[in-house]
Order: sequence, then structure tokens, then C-alpha cells
Amino acid sequence: MGKYIVRRLLQMIPVIIGTTFLIFYMVFALPGDPTAGKCGDRRCPESYIAKYRAEHNLDDPLPIQYTKYVGKLVQGDLGTNQYGVKVTDDLKKRFWVTGKLALMAIAVEIVIGIFAGILAGIRKGRFIDNLVLVSTLFVISIPVFVIGALAQYFLGVRLKLFPVTVSPTPSLYELALPALVLGSLSIAYVARLTRTNLVENLRADYVRTAIAKGLSRKRAVGLHALRNSMIPVITFVGFDFGGLLGGAIVTERIFNIQGVGGYIFRSINTRDGVAVVGAVTALVIIYLVVNLLVDLLYGVLDPRISHD
Repeated sequence: MGKYIVRRLLQMIPVIIGTTFLIFYMVFALPGDPTAGKCGDRRCPESYIAKYRAEHNLDDPLPIQYTKYVGKLVQGDLGTNQYGVKVTDDLKKRFWVTGKLALMAIAVEIVIGIFAGILAGIRKGRFIDNLVLVSTLFVISIPVFVIGALAQYFLGVRLKLFPVTVSPTPSLYELALPALVLGSLSIAYVARLTRTNLVENLRADYVRTAIAKGLSRKRAVGLHALRNSMIPVITFVGFDFGGLLGGAIVTERIFNIQGVGGYIFRSINTRDGVAVVGAVTALVIIYLVVNLLVDLLYGVLDPRISHD
């Protein structure tokens, strides 16, 4: 297990280098003046432009700029944004909000999605199966900003079950509705994925053999079929966590959440390249770590999978 973890960590290094270089290149190789609009409608003073370009190494060739950025990244420095604030300090204030939102969305999609998928799988062809398939297809076909607006209006304005917007330091209750909206699409995918894999495993020979040897259907489903059906679901959930962190921009805008999504959106609008690269780099690292944890869970779900 230890050798596997070390090997996976070493494999992350070229992935991080490749992804961060692409992000860095796409942000800083764009044409135009990076100081445009930073002094209002007027052109910034030459002294300010010279200082800004020197601080961000904009006069160096792009490979040199990236090498200097990686040197700071290794030391835990994600750079300084256009307001003179360290990107690391900015992200510390916002990551706990977006992280909490993403974890709540993951919990919602796991509980509701897996439960709905199990019901549909063990009752294949019946009313509950058709209901799950139709309702999940309905959710998949609706854009998330429409789901967010509808949930905000009906559950927030009309029924007053949840707050319409959240405070700068939101509680779990305030984040409940945004988490439901953020995870709504994933709930549908998890339900359909669980249902499909469970139906397939229920037809497998090992399940029929277990029932023929006297094991109850309930234990055969829970102990054998469901456990093996969870491997693709766990893979999707691990993949989805990174997507929820980076894809929370729309949800955070709808509910006025001061998180990483809003930070990236604002940085793109203001052409703050350092902030954009730093935030996305942090998301990439978190995504790789989460996927490593998912790979380790495979051995727990299926003892046949060895990490030696």
C-alpha cells in the first residue's frame, strides 16, 4: 500500500506540471495589455505599468515566467493578485465555504442518488423504476441555473423553507439549498449509475449461486451485488468532487456565496491572471488528492483489487 501511494504521488508531479503550464499559458499568452482597466478609463501611469510587469515577470519569455511561478509554487506561494493580496490568503477565506458546499452536495448525491438507484434496481420494470428513470432524465435536461432559480423562488421565496441568499459566513442550514441545487445533476447521474450496475450484478452468476446456496435475497443484494455496484459510483463521486469545486461558479452567483467559484469569476472579469492560475492550480491539486483516496477505496469495496 505504501509503495502504491508513493508511486501515485510521483505520478501526480508531471500531471501538475502539465496542467499548470496549460493554465499558465492560456492565461498569460493572451494578447492585450494586462494593466488595461486597472486605473479606470485612463491609461495607467508608466511607473505603475513598469512595477506591475516587474512584479509578475511579464517582460520575461513565457517559459521563464512559468519556471519562476513553479519555483514559488513549490514553496506554497500561489502569487499575489492585482490588489497586493496573496492568492493563498484569499483562497483560505473562500475554500472552506466552497469545500463545505461541495461536501454537502456530495453527501446529498450519495444519500439520495444511491437510495433512488437501489430502489429502481431491485424493482426493475416497476413503477418506482420508471419514476426514477423519468425524474432523473428530467433533471438532467434542465440547466443548473434554471434549477437554482426555481429552487430559490419556490423553496426560498414562496415556502420560506430556506434563505434565498447566504451570509458571508454561511451556516450549514444556509448552504442546504445551494448544496441541493449544486448536487441535483449529480444525484440524477448517481441514481442511474447505481441502478444500471445493480441490475447487471443481480443477473451475475455469483449472486444466483449465493441465493441457491441458501443466502437470503436481501443479504445477497446488500453483501454481494450492491458492494460491487458501488465501485463505478465511487469513481464518479470522486471525479465529481473536483467538478463541484470548480463548477460551483453558477450556484455561488445565484445564492451570493463568497467562495472559490465567485473568486475565479471575478478574477477572470478583472483579468487578474495570477489569481486565476493560483485558484485553478489549487483545484487541480485537490482533485488529484481526492482521486487518490478514491483509488484506495477500491480495495475496501472489492478485496480482489490489490494495491501492492
